Amino acid sequence: MGRSIEYMEGSEASNQLLKNKYNLHDSPEAKTAALRREQRTGERVAQNPLDRIQNYLNRFHEIIDQDTPERSEHALDLIKGRFHRKYVIKPNEIPEDYFENQRRLAREQGHGDIQIDQQTRKQLTEVIIADQTSSLDKWMDYLSSSDAPYSDGLKYWTLRSVVDMAEYDKDRKTYPQRSKGTTKPFPDLNREALAYVLDAVEKKYQGQKSSDPEFDNILKTENFAKLYAWAIEKVTPASEEELSATNGAWVKYNQDSDHMPLVQSLQGHGTGWCTAGESTAQTQLQGGDFYVYYSMDKAGKPTVPRAAIRMEGGKIAEVRGIAPEQNLDSGAVHIVEEKLTEFGAEGERYKKRVHDMELLTAIGNKVQKALMLDRDELLFLYEVNTPIDGFGYGKDPRISQLRFGRQPYDDLPIMFECTPDQIAHKASEIKPHTKAYIGPLEKGIFNRLQQAGIEHVYTSFPEGKIRMQKLEIGGKSKQQLVAEMKQQGINIYEYAQQMIDSPDFTTLPQKDDIDLVRLTVQDLGLKGTPTTDEVYAKAGELGLDLCPAEVGPHLRLKDTNQPLGEWYFIGMKQIADRVGYPGVFYLARDGDGLWLSDGWARPDDVAWSPGHEFVFALRKETETQTLKTPGLFDRIFKR
Repeated sequence: MGRSIEYMEGSEASNQLLKNKYNLHDSPEAKTAALRREQRTGERVAQNPLDRIQNYLNRFHEIIDQDTPERSEHALDLIKGRFHRKYVIKPNEIPEDYFENQRRLAREQGHGDIQIDQQTRKQLTEVIIADQTSSLDKWMDYLSSSDAPYSDGLKYWTLRSVVDMAEYDKDRKTYPQRSKGTTKPFPDLNREALAYVLDAVEKKYQGQKSSDPEFDNILKTENFAKLYAWAIEKVTPASEEELSATNGAWVKYNQDSDHMPLVQSLQGHGTGWCTAGESTAQTQLQGGDFYVYYSMDKAGKPTVPRAAIRMEGGKIAEVRGIAPEQNLDSGAVHIVEEKLTEFGAEGERYKKRVHDMELLTAIGNKVQKALMLDRDELLFLYEVNTPIDGFGYGKDPRISQLRFGRQPYDDLPIMFECTPDQIAHKASEIKPHTKAYIGPLEKGIFNRLQQAGIEHVYTSFPEGKIRMQKLEIGGKSKQQLVAEMKQQGINIYEYAQQMIDSPDFTTLPQKDDIDLVRLTVQDLGLKGTPTTDEVYAKAGELGLDLCPAEVGPHLRLKDTNQPLGEWYFIGMKQIADRVGYPGVFYLARDGDGLWLSDGWARPDDVAWSPGHEFVFALRKETETQTLKTPGLFDRIFKR
């Protein structure tokens, strides 16, 4: 007799959808999941089709729902990698007529009859793949987040549909079917339109009908592409005339109140907020109060949603606007800034975001007037010293828009206060007067950079910034380090504490300075998703060593201005926690403050994504050249 499976609310209805559309219960992947469960627990999954589907979907929770945000992110990266390999176009799949079309467009734009050589072809290919990867990741990030309170079945149906859809055809008002040679990105994610669709499907299986007969007819097909296209057309963004009016009123929707007034006030306004969906609004109001600012409509009534502040657990969970990626439009920034003062310390956390949005608007105004940007404005726009923080899910699109058309290499001498010949692009170009290096990393590069005293180092500008700094370590016991972190209000994750308690964690008796280098897996020049061993070996080739374990706590105490949402790993010899998992320290900052945590780092099977950041120690020149003694990497990887 098979054991029954537990369902989350709404799952049985959505699982019925998957049974009807895909016979998912009888698929090879569902059968494999059932076998895996039996082998792991000794319990057989019942033959009930809905149980078998839910058992398969539960596997994704097991993978993603880890005990730290970093582990969940890492697990999601592994799933993303599988989707990228399966659904993102490969270089050899790009049809030749795509490149011919680029030549035709160039002629039409007055560039003449250009030739697409191998380098240009490579660059165009990289853009296609990057755009497809990014557009698919947005769906996966959202559907795996707590902001998407839908059943697993609906999420599966959505994602399985999206990977078969091309970009929206505005003339035909349809999403064409993707083919193997489709070069366009995956569909844009509109959370509001998605909420309409998924709410409607849930209601259908509850025996309810929508108020629109046309939509009901499409709903019968259970065709996500058609339903999403219909919803996209119904989502009408505010007009420029409506956006020009900023006077209005804030409305507070109390926690646990009826969610329908909030839903009805948002639907049809094209905010892009998932809160326009009934399920999401209900879930969010269960978590806390919800504030919406409505500006005046043409009739002089406050009905146009412009900004929202969502509370959860007594804290501000998010601030959203109606600009692209749910950033604040320029007219709403001051309104939100004033409102945030009512939230005390919670509002203070958002001050930098308000400042950044105001400065971005000011820069945009200068560019429109064809005025020159000064050094500070350029440093801000290129995010040289700190990231630009906005209120949306992604980067404010104005950043890329303002950078587009600029010549970075004309701006670099202004930012770095140097002449063009003081910027090196190859190791052989580094001279005593060099002020900046923008180029590939190669063996011995870091010692050359240090000897020349070069402050600005990039593998590519502005994305590939390499951070180099000195850190004082030693002179403190592990107990003193823990006490200082607690005194500063730093959170220490329990497994990180276990690593500190381990006899493998030691500290130097005397103080000493260590030079650190922080860079990404991509900066190292590694492709794909390398293992920990491969990351460490490549760093060793470049003249970097593993950090002493005490770098983790010492750097945590020093890096108190870490941006919200950022996290990076310490490249160190792994220390096992109590259950034997080998880990390294990672430093993070989230809504609960600064963290010293641990990340899994098994030597041969952890796949690191290109954007993962590591901190390594710069190997001292005396170790490699004067004393000729092997570095830490050589000792670890010597076979």
